[in-house]
Amino acid sequence: MAVMETRFLAIGELAATPPVAVVIDVMRAFTTAAWAFAQGAERIVLAGSLDEALEAKSRHPHWLALKDGPPAPGFDAVNSPGRLRDTDLTGRTVIQKTTAGTVGALAVRGADLVLCASFVVAGATARALRGRPEVTFVVTGEDGRAEEDRACAEYIAHRATGATPDPAPYLRRAAASTAADELTRGIREGVHEDDVRLCLELDRFPFAMSATPEDGLMVLRPYGERVG
Repeated sequence: MAVMETRFLAIGELAATPPVAVVIDVMRAFTTAAWAFAQGAERIVLAGSLDEALEAKSRHPHWLALKDGPPAPGFDAVNSPGRLRDTDLTGRTVIQKTTAGTVGALAVRGADLVLCASFVVAGATARALRGRPEVTFVVTGEDGRAEEDRACAEYIAHRATGATPDPAPYLRRAAASTAADELTRGIREGVHEDDVRLCLELDRFPFAMSATPEDGLMVLRPYGERVG
């Protein structure tokens, strides 16, 4: 198996921009993003604030804007894979603003490679990392303490070395996380009853997701195998 130096950091622990960063948000930013691509979205603009998302929407009314929490004026959707999975997004640009995931991606925007990941794209993300000598995993949820994000990061890191770890313990950790509990009990707003289940679907999609600067925006696109 290959040797890979890995670090697991919270957003606030990023003292410098790493060469290769994997930003993890399982519940729900980068599960929702993967579903958006599966539904035909061309790209996802990662917004730094709600005002930035609304400003982009005002300049491009045909873009679809989504956010965490309940529906809100100016936004077309919420950050929920269950609510988005039946939406036809063919050729659309999506603007995404979330509490943790998009913040983490913007925090490492100067990296040579920024991958945004969750369990649904874990295998493809691991393949994209093979041969990389050093990888920093950004655990975005709960100031770096989110168990579902840490479990996903550790699983991808292990798999990126060429190993074939049993995914069950990692998925159990995610299923028992605070985020999963809050989503299941409806404490968080803008939730679909299938969100937790969808967030725990390992390798649901064959592509990774890479974020790169484009025209002053941080833009997420599928990376690797084609969608569909």
